[in-house]
Amino acid sequence: MIQYKGRDISEKLFQSDKTFIGSKSGRVQSSQSMSSKIFIEFVALIIRNRIYNLLKEQMIRMETKQKYMTVPAAIRELEKIEMVRRNGRHYKLDHAVTKTQKLILNSFGLDETDIKKSAEEYGKLLNSSQSYINKEAPEDGEEEDNRGN
Repeated sequence: MIQYKGRDISEKLFQSDKTFIGSKSGRVQSSQSMSSKIFIEFVALIIRNRIYNLLKEQMIRMETKQKYMTVPAAIRELEKIEMVRRNGRHYKLDHAVTKTQKLILNSFGLDETDIKKSAEEYGKLLNSSQSYINKEAPEDGEEEDNRGN
């Protein structure tokens, strides 16, 4: 019985591939490209299934069904967490993490401090890469002429 249920879940997961990933047609030039595409889709479905299970466990703990605890809705909600560049130099979170986002993050074992810490680290990386790019750019804004003229 358990083996049948696992097989049924696997089949339904691959059927959902057509809607979740948009894999209605193969549109590739070689069998190697098709194998690569299927492999990437398979990994994406594993990740999606893990997200689904974590959200489902959180809903069971909450004892209420929330509309934002589906995989697509949770992803849309978490996409709202974004960084902006302030004062032309420093990257920071654009908005505070909302209650809904905190609940979704809690499903993954994360909290607001994890997001703030990651945002700070990404901000430092972006600032250092931006300063590296500025050092390599020509000072007058024109491209260098490498033709020997």
